[in-house]
Amino acid sequence: MASNSTPKIRRALISVFDKTGLEDLGRFLEKNGVEILSTGGSARALRNAGVTVTEVSAHTGFPEIMDGRVKTLHPKIHGGLLAVRGNEDHQTAMRENGIAPIDLLVVNLYPFSETVASGAPFDACIENIDIGGPAMIRAAAKNHAFVAVVVEPGDYARIMDGIGRYGGADAELRRALAAKAYQHTAAYDTAIGGWFSGQIGQSGETFPRHLTFGGQLRQTMRYGENPHQAAAFYVGGEARPGVGGARQVQGKELSFNNLNDTDAAFELVAEFEDGACAIIKHANPCGVATAPTQAGAYRKALACDTESAFGGIVAFNRPLDAATAEEVAKLFAEVIIAPGADGKALEILAAKKNLRVLLTGAMPDPAAPGMTVRTLAGGYLVQGRDRAVLEDLKVVTKRAPSEAELADLKFAFTVAKHVKSNAIVCAKDGATVGVGAGQMSRVTSSRIAAWKAADAAKVAGGAESWAKGSVVASDAFFPFA
Repeated sequence: MASNSTPKIRRALISVFDKTGLEDLGRFLEKNGVEILSTGGSARALRNAGVTVTEVSAHTGFPEIMDGRVKTLHPKIHGGLLAVRGNEDHQTAMRENGIAPIDLLVVNLYPFSETVASGAPFDACIENIDIGGPAMIRAAAKNHAFVAVVVEPGDYARIMDGIGRYGGADAELRRALAAKAYQHTAAYDTAIGGWFSGQIGQSGETFPRHLTFGGQLRQTMRYGENPHQAAAFYVGGEARPGVGGARQVQGKELSFNNLNDTDAAFELVAEFEDGACAIIKHANPCGVATAPTQAGAYRKALACDTESAFGGIVAFNRPLDAATAEEVAKLFAEVIIAPGADGKALEILAAKKNLRVLLTGAMPDPAAPGMTVRTLAGGYLVQGRDRAVLEDLKVVTKRAPSEAELADLKFAFTVAKHVKSNAIVCAKDGATVGVGAGQMSRVTSSRIAAWKAADAAKVAGGAESWAKGSVVASDAFFPFA
């Protein structure tokens, strides 16, 4: 039985971990004649704000037990949320069992993802799996024809506006809140399932029968990859340092392409133990280098392709220092990303107000397990993250490579992992000197890499192509001579 009318909100149950806006909501509800049921810390916060509250245990006649694990799992709570108003059988059951209707549920959940991200031990993570909260949310959302459910403080104003206008939430708002409630619990359970899979490790299923994704909206963008496409940025899933958890300390709003390219750049520099710099444009490297100093690595990376680097993304695997900031400030770059930055470096970059600067706090572990996902029409392609490193080389040429050439080969193949096929990477002295990417033919990519190396040499004032004496890495073999 559905209802398109606006049921009056006479009784609310409030049980929240995030107490943002709670006092104002409680005062408003009491002022508008709404009886408030609550639990634990929520009840204390409301009472401290001068709001009259009935403890759930007093309402149910059953105490909180098992360290609070059992407090809202009671027929007087779920019956009050699930009863269909106007259904005589439901009304009879309510009268016979002393169940009062609950018209508004305000619940947000234990901070499971935050607990995991903090590095808490297994048992602490388990205790932060909310049971009663999701059960109530799902019950109220199912019965949204009569019950309004709120899972985010950002929606308190909508409920207060509805009560102020009509005494309750209209049908459109109740449906919208119910949809958000199910998305909220789905994302919550997805985070738990993903964490459990990680705890199981090799004994678990690599590819489970049911695949779920969860995320929280971080940013709605002006447009996507192209101006006619809508786009948004969601964060969630694995607790891994990177773009998803980065702090933007200055600059314009990040675009869809900014985020995509910045992620590619940061994942690339994370591959290196030595100090490294990568400059990325359209998800492919313009130049990558390692060097004893950060500024030196930047200069070597930039020299590979000064033209393409214009408007690119610059990534470092060490905290940004002032000397490097002075160098990067000479280039028009869209984004700089690093694990940190000293105060002088930030002061230097602050003069470029549109430049986006992201600090991640740490570097991701390139050897950590994980999955990558790509959407298809009607499905997904899922694969393990590419964690391969170049090792156990077998020499099949008449001349064995020198130690320096072997080091450059390892560097070049590491970069080639992050170049879109067909990939050709020429490298020398710990830096790229020519990169060919994204071509239908590997031969064409080779020609582009050679051309880039010759062009870079000319820009630097040399007569001989930088490709001479370099090593070459490719993401696949050449089928013909």
